Amino acid sequence: MKKPIIAITSDISRSQSMSSNDQAIDYAPRDIVRAINQVGGIATILPAPTSIHENDIGQLVDSFDGLLIPGGPDIDPRFFGEDPIPQLGGTFYERDQFEMSLIQATMKAGKAIFGICRGIQSINVALGGNLYQDLAAQYPDLKIKHRQSPTEGSFPTHRVTMEKGSELAKILGQEGFVNSRHHQAVKELGAGLKVTAKAPDGVIEGIESLDSDQIIAVQWHPESMWQRFPEQLALFQNFIDRAGTASGR
Repeated sequence: MKKPIIAITSDISRSQSMSSNDQAIDYAPRDIVRAINQVGGIATILPAPTSIHENDIGQLVDSFDGLLIPGGPDIDPRFFGEDPIPQLGGTFYERDQFEMSLIQATMKAGKAIFGICRGIQSINVALGGNLYQDLAAQYPDLKIKHRQSPTEGSFPTHRVTMEKGSELAKILGQEGFVNSRHHQAVKELGAGLKVTAKAPDGVIEGIESLDSDQIIAVQWHPESMWQRFPEQLALFQNFIDRAGTASGR
């Protein structure tokens, strides 16, 4: 039986080193690649092009069984019709544009999607939702720390509660303890989505497709936790199972 091919959108490293010859490097987090391999998938990385062609997007979507959107920089607020506030961090317009097109095309193709941190935000915006550009500046009920640095990112720092009957509850149970490395968050939901996990202060930590299991996305970083907290690997196993089912394997 063939293993599902999992496409991971990339970020850019701009750090200077001898190995990169002082050039920008497209990359995806190694812990995500290892998690995908661990649960029986094959990972491939998709660099963001400088321009988007519909035929290219269609060809890319045909080449994989599941799409994973990982963490990364802030999302440019022009994609949800807002100007940047002073607290907005760095953005990467080409990646935003590429991911929005990929998510929409993957949705139409009926293939599995999994979002991590920035990924939950990118999915929401691609489907017409918006974001808090900065929780401290815009979320009036902020009660807990959502950017856990300098605490090591592999350790959990706050609770999340899953909606009863949700896919996340089936995977992880009604309550979890997760890491937290974000200052943006889902605000108003995009079309066809539902909230399935929240932090103690009400910040959205998980979303899913309204009428299917095509999309599951979380605000935390399971790829940083699964080596010490193996229950987080179940999120990747679920994704591989969904990708395999959608591809007819």
